Amino acid sequence: MTIMSRAAEYVFQPAPIPTLPVRGSGRLFPVHRIYCVGRNYAEHAIEMGHDPNREPPFFFQKNPDTLVPDGGEFPYPDRTSDVHHELEMVVALGKGGKDIPEDRALDHVFGYAVGLDMTRRDLQAEMKKLGRPWEIGKAFEHSAPCSEIVPASEIGHPTSGEVRLEVNGEVRQKGDLNQLIWTVPEMISYLSGLFTLQPGDLIFSGTPAGVAAVKRGDLMHGRVEGVGELRVRVV
Repeated sequence: MTIMSRAAEYVFQPAPIPTLPVRGSGRLFPVHRIYCVGRNYAEHAIEMGHDPNREPPFFFQKNPDTLVPDGGEFPYPDRTSDVHHELEMVVALGKGGKDIPEDRALDHVFGYAVGLDMTRRDLQAEMKKLGRPWEIGKAFEHSAPCSEIVPASEIGHPTSGEVRLEVNGEVRQKGDLNQLIWTVPEMISYLSGLFTLQPGDLIFSGTPAGVAAVKRGDLMHGRVEGVGELRVRVV
């Protein structure tokens, strides 16, 4: 990659840096990458037809420009008839590194948020059958709604607390952070062995059971106890 000098001119105007607000500060958190942990709750692994036993974690990515802020809208995407919600606690890194030890991993966390890993389930299932990557099912536009970030300096590092999603007032997903198969320090440490993590990286930590389809007009209301809430409408 060539680093442009200040005097150089871009061929076209670069896209703005994706950001999320930091609760109560007026500051913005610049997002670098979005990593998502797959099947990190046993009951969700079972409902997706997989073994719930503890195996090495796996990850996929979403693009930072797929973020949708709290109170925003999720446009129903093209080429699908089966879009699912997946509510998750999001870990926001303030420090990067490689091969981070588990006992130092939380030192790298700036804060936490509430996110939705929106999924074109029919396209993801098709890719699974063919043994192909999941991007078309996971990394499409507007697929990463996320709340404001609350600093860990204010709430600490949650290890328990209800994870709950309602759609039009009906409870769809309900779990607890203490049910995570891989803890936040374990996720960070393992992931940092695969990638050099950077300040601004987000880690979607996995979703509890109850994932299901949404339709236009639905209001999704997610909550992670001790962290925050997220409201997004499907349009």
